[in-house]
Amino acid sequence: MNPFGGMGGAGMKKMLENAQKQMMEQAKKMQDRLDNARIEGSSGGGMVKATVTGSGNLLEVTIAPEAVDPDDVEMLQDLVVTAVREALEQAKDMQAEEQQKLLPANMPNIPGLGNLGL
Repeated sequence: MNPFGGMGGAGMKKMLENAQKQMMEQAKKMQDRLDNARIEGSSGGGMVKATVTGSGNLLEVTIAPEAVDPDDVEMLQDLVVTAVREALEQAKDMQAEEQQKLLPANMPNIPGLGNLGL
């Protein structure tokens, strides 16, 4: 007896190929959304801002003139690092949310793959 409800080998193969194709299309759309997203982190009350993509690529750092103190370069460096880290953390969160969208609502325990449900 066929455990796939009467579906022959060729039918099952076609179904798996279609599912794989659909998953690849969804993954590409997810990557496009991440690449096009712009996320901003800031520090020092907004004096330093960093913009990254949802993929985590640093695009821009802006520094307000009043944040530049030649006698305290270390503070400015810290503000830049903090702003970049904040933006990257937000991008990481966005990536996790997008990846979660790719998972089926009720992921089955598929033999040989283990339980992949999160």
